[in-house]
Amino acid sequence: MDLPSPAPLITLDDGLTLRAFDAEKDLAELFRVIEESLEHLRPWMPWVAEHSLARTADFLAGRAEQWASGEQCSYAIVLDGAIVGSCTLLRYEDSPEGTREIGYWLHPAVTGRGVATRAAAALVDQAFRLPGVDRVEILHARANTASGSVPARLGFTPEGYRPAEALAPAETGENRVWVLPRSRWEG
Repeated sequence: MDLPSPAPLITLDDGLTLRAFDAEKDLAELFRVIEESLEHLRPWMPWVAEHSLARTADFLAGRAEQWASGEQCSYAIVLDGAIVGSCTLLRYEDSPEGTREIGYWLHPAVTGRGVATRAAAALVDQAFRLPGVDRVEILHARANTASGSVPARLGFTPEGYRPAEALAPAETGENRVWVLPRSRWEG
């Protein structure tokens, strides 16, 4: 079943843009950004263990279909014209009805500058523009406090922990769950 999708291009302030990935145009740049971020991402992102040019190409090739279904809308985070990370608005099959989840990662050179927070805020806005969405979640590995600072800054409420398979080196088998209901988001 196709679900409504968010905007494919979101222009924010200070040279920050979120845009749907282009499978052909973004391959070389996204691969390079991941390559430069491997040690930063390795503790938290299980897909890093199998990172390759072919895997990056496969990821990009699947974006249009995922986007069209409304299940997973992945954006390139672009700062001053260069890809510096990725963020996604998604719906898992086991998500509660009316819930979307946000995920994100950044190149280490741009962390600590509010980029992830601004990107996540833009995705919250997009989520709440979708019909029937009344709740947004952000999940992160329990020990990944840097990732947890994003939902805290945006007014999400910690809702506890959810079991998760520990697939990356720093994962403990629990994800911290943060929740933001539509009624508390002012955009």
